[in-house]
Amino acid sequence: MVTNHHVIDKGTEFTVIGHDGKEYEARLIGADARTDLALLKIDTDEEFTYVKFADDAPHVGEWVVAIGNPFGLGGSVTAGIVSARGRDIGAGPYDDFIQIDAPVNRGNSGGPAFNMNGEVIGVNAAIFSPSGGNVGIAFAIPASTATDVLMDLQDGGKVTRGWLGVQIQGVSEDIAESLDLDEARGAIVSEVQPDSPAEAAGLRSGDTILAVEGNEIKGPRDLSKVIAGFDPDTLVDITVWRDGREQDVAVKLGSLKEPASVAAAVKVTPTETTLEDLGLVLSATDPSGEKSEGVIVSDVKAGGPAAEKRLRRGDRILEVAGTPVKSPADVVEALSKAENEGRKAVLFRVESNQNTRFVALPMNAA
Repeated sequence: MVTNHHVIDKGTEFTVIGHDGKEYEARLIGADARTDLALLKIDTDEEFTYVKFADDAPHVGEWVVAIGNPFGLGGSVTAGIVSARGRDIGAGPYDDFIQIDAPVNRGNSGGPAFNMNGEVIGVNAAIFSPSGGNVGIAFAIPASTATDVLMDLQDGGKVTRGWLGVQIQGVSEDIAESLDLDEARGAIVSEVQPDSPAEAAGLRSGDTILAVEGNEIKGPRDLSKVIAGFDPDTLVDITVWRDGREQDVAVKLGSLKEPASVAAAVKVTPTETTLEDLGLVLSATDPSGEKSEGVIVSDVKAGGPAAEKRLRRGDRILEVAGTPVKSPADVVEALSKAENEGRKAVLFRVESNQNTRFVALPMNAA
């Protein structure tokens, strides 16, 4: 039996109630929090009627029927249409929800969404509800995702996914321009995790991943899904944009693991440098430039370019235009070099709240 991970989360005993009110004890075969799916099994000699997952993705505008247990009423059926596909609602790294407008409420979670052929197109998982009730926006996990995850859960009780070992972010128009990339596409590597497959293969911060095995990568979510689709220990060819040209890197994927936490305590010194045109005030993390890497953002001027890019006091600038910096003077030198090269924007690698990201600032100050 299929349901949501959030339905069984922290549960130790599980009971399934049939349409006739009969209760069955069930045991948990496996669950996957990243896709919010879980698999239960009822041990009985009785035969049950099973429904089939649809082979094809639904079309927008197609009729859909949702079945569930809203507010404990049991066996409720509601109808609507498929409103959209491929929705990212911030629930996890592999978001790819079907949006439906069939009335779905609390208690519908884990229930099926059927097409008019009686095939399951998705597993109801979430609603958008400022008030707590139905407002005509619900989300279902696609049958294609559920099928792959449930096969893994059935075989071993857990899902195995390929792991690359990078922090990534999207490529905006200004970042693309600062990299001399023809258009905003791919996923830029903001950080390579230590002892990861990416590090072993020579991937580095600032690389923009454009394709995996020749298949175009449109953005970070696309890359996460593609890499997760490979088995651990698979050798994949990754196309990156580096130093103004495309390069191919062979990577042997590992097994997905949780990222390790990173300490981010820094000491700000009173020595400051102001970059008026960028709206930044910088401080060295270590006046000697020997003990620490990066430059601290000690102030951000309201309304300036840095504030518009959401730089904050306490952020640490690690690189400017691909060059590591240890002092405000290093930042000014890197900006001057970029200006002399005629760049319209320059790429900063910034550490913020224990995560790193790239920020492109306009080249009108050096």
